[in-house]
Amino acid sequence: MSSQVEHTDVGAYALGLLEEDDRRAFEAHLEQCASCEAELRELSGMAEMFSGLDEFTEAVHDLDGDGGVTGTAPERPTGGAIDLGRRRRRAERRHRRGTYVIGAAAAAALIATGVTVGAGLGDDGSVEGGHAHSPAQALVVSGERHSGSDARTGASGLVGLEAKTWGTHVGLELKGVRGPLECRLEAVSRTGRRTVVTGWRVPDKGYGVPGSPAPLITHGGTAIQREDLDHFEVKIEGGGTLLTIPV
Repeated sequence: MSSQVEHTDVGAYALGLLEEDDRRAFEAHLEQCASCEAELRELSGMAEMFSGLDEFTEAVHDLDGDGGVTGTAPERPTGGAIDLGRRRRRAERRHRRGTYVIGAAAAAALIATGVTVGAGLGDDGSVEGGHAHSPAQALVVSGERHSGSDARTGASGLVGLEAKTWGTHVGLELKGVRGPLECRLEAVSRTGRRTVVTGWRVPDKGYGVPGSPAPLITHGGTAIQREDLDHFEVKIEGGGTLLTIPV
C-alpha cells in the first residue's frame, strides 16, 4: 500500500466501508503499521457516532422488546470498528435493560411499603439522611388527615390514618408544645373505649415553637378499627389534655 492509500483505508475501515478482500488486506497491514493503528484509534469516535445512529434505528424498529428488529431499516455496509462498536453497545443495552427492570422492581417495593432508604426521624422530628418521608411522615402526608387545635394550650396538630386488618395505623404531627413534658396519644372510640397509640417526652425547647420550629412527628397503632374511631387526645402524663383531634 502507498501512504496515501493506507490513510484512505484507515477512514474507510473505521466506517466499515471496505469490501471483504480490502478489509482483510488492511487488517493484515494494520498489524505491522503503528501509524495506521494510531490513526484508527483517533477515528474510533466517528465510528462510535455512526454506531449510535445504528442503535437509534434499531430502537425505532425494535418492536418485540428483546433487541430483535421487526421493522425494515435502511442498511449500509458494516465491518471493522463499526461491528465491534455495535456488538459492544448491544451488550451494554441488554445490561442496562436488566438493571432498569431490577431497579424499577425495588423502587416499587419501597413505594408500596412507604419506606425510604436512608431517611429517619431525628430527635427534633426532622428528617435525617434524605429528603423523602420516613414511615411516620409518609402517613401524616398521605394518610386520611384530620387536624385540630387548642387555643388554651396553644397546641395544634394533625393525625394521618391508615386502616389495617389489626386496627388503625396512626401518624401524628404536633406543634406548639413546650417542655419538659411527658405525653401520650390516646385513640377514643365512638363507644368511649380508649387505647394508647404512642408516647413521648417533650424536651425543654419544645416542638413547633419559636427557637424550635420543627414539629414532633411520630406514629403508632390502635386496635380500634377506623370506622369505630371518634377522636384522638394528646394527654399529659400526670393529668391534663393538650389537644383533641376529632375524626
